[in-house]
Amino acid sequence: MELFQERGYDKTTMRAIAQEAGVSVGNAYYYFAGKEHLIQGFYDRIAAEHQERVRPILARETDLEARLSGVLQAWLDIAEPYHEFAAQFFKNAADPDSPLSPFSAESEHAREAAIDVHRATLAGAEAKVPAELAVILPELMWLSQMGLVLYWVFDRSEGHRRSRRLADRGARLTSRGVALARFRVLRPLVREVHELFTDFLPGMTQAAPAAENSPAADGTSPPDGAAKTERAAKTERAAKGKRVRRGKR
Repeated sequence: MELFQERGYDKTTMRAIAQEAGVSVGNAYYYFAGKEHLIQGFYDRIAAEHQERVRPILARETDLEARLSGVLQAWLDIAEPYHEFAAQFFKNAADPDSPLSPFSAESEHAREAAIDVHRATLAGAEAKVPAELAVILPELMWLSQMGLVLYWVFDRSEGHRRSRRLADRGARLTSRGVALARFRVLRPLVREVHELFTDFLPGMTQAAPAAENSPAADGTSPPDGAAKTERAAKTERAAKGKRVRRGKR
């Protein structure tokens, strides 16, 4: 990683990596098909370290806001030494065709490890999450984290304090959104947002079908708040029509 930090991703060659490691170029290619695979190893290392770092936080906290804030702050702590490298490297990761993209098939292992952290964050919280949303919310929380990562890459504030403030405020907003999801009328909106991402972002896992097959979606459970609201509106319109007709008589 030192070579990437010193020279940047584009200017670092496998020959230079092999020389730094004290092995032949052939041996370097034996273990890694290219420098992209080295970065994937870095992704996996960051993900594993993050999972370790958040364990005491998740064991201690039960409030969802505190849990999520702790998870995001822990990621920022781990990533801090690589901030300058991240800025150089971002243009490669932002390419949707690049294996370095967080949405690529090559990044699936690290991506799933990160989403697992959010599953644990949600599962251990005292907030009650509807079963039909518990499947899709971790992916949306991870996408929110990706927004934080993007902001952090370009954050030049001292100690990246603006990124840390964003992490705390994002955790607060997410916890409030989860609390509101208890109301059935808002659940279709959450599912629709998730479906939007799974349809248009490559590499996203397909949790949407599970949500679509849930009782709330297939019509086997009582109608949700949106349907009730629509029926109430129709009843009110019908009653109003009757009153108008009586007045004309």
